[in-house]
Amino acid sequence: MSAPARVLVDGVSTQTVSAFDRGLSYGDGLFETIRFVHGVAPLWSRHMQRLQASGERLRLPVSDAALLLREAVTVADGLEQAVVRITVTRGQGERGYALPSSPQPTRIVAAFAAPAMAGDAYAHGIRLRWCETRLARQPLLAGMKHLNRLEQVLARAEWSDPAIADGLLCDTDGKVIATTMANLFAVIDGALVTPSLDHAGVAGVARAEVLASQAAVRVGDISRKDLLHADEVFLSSSVRGILPVQAVDDTVYVPGPVTRALQRHWRGLGFPMEQA
Repeated sequence: MSAPARVLVDGVSTQTVSAFDRGLSYGDGLFETIRFVHGVAPLWSRHMQRLQASGERLRLPVSDAALLLREAVTVADGLEQAVVRITVTRGQGERGYALPSSPQPTRIVAAFAAPAMAGDAYAHGIRLRWCETRLARQPLLAGMKHLNRLEQVLARAEWSDPAIADGLLCDTDGKVIATTMANLFAVIDGALVTPSLDHAGVAGVARAEVLASQAAVRVGDISRKDLLHADEVFLSSSVRGILPVQAVDDTVYVPGPVTRALQRHWRGLGFPMEQA
């Protein structure tokens, strides 16, 4: 695995943190993965809103957004298409689960070259599979992008076929939630719907952008049976954008007008999408 282009830890150029950091010991922290295009992050404000709101829920102090932006621009400098990961942990503390009385959070800002996506993926869609791994229902953590991604790690370990781009996950009640890396939308009976994330899953910033741009979208439960009868299925990702779904296992879909309109909206925000 190649090293990041640049990393700042609490503003210092280094790639190491303390072995006693609570992010390492307990997964006690949050992260944001932000797409930059020529030094600009079109969804920056949405990322900062989620980070701040999640920090309040975890009682985790989050650095000033202006400081984070300066460091993000610094590490992304020289990369035309970059992904900047901002990680905030509760920092070092005494052993045990009790919150430190005076936490000193650790701030990690790292830049990577944005992943290449073939134009065919945006034009014709990607293939998904159903995962056996289920997402636990925990409303205290639902929606947040916290550091514990073990469910996604186990789900991604279920396949090695390069033709499968991602896997679909249900929660322990059997409700469709998301893929390992993205949020899910579907057009069912003429209506645009996306799963409720009140009990499991990550509320992505690209998802928030779609919800804001589509007044009639419905947020609610989606079953596997519902998805079988969808007219369109697509994914939203702050890194990869709006990706049509071509198939889920043996069920085939065709990108439709709703998907295409949201792809145009995505390009209008300033994000590139390869054209077939």
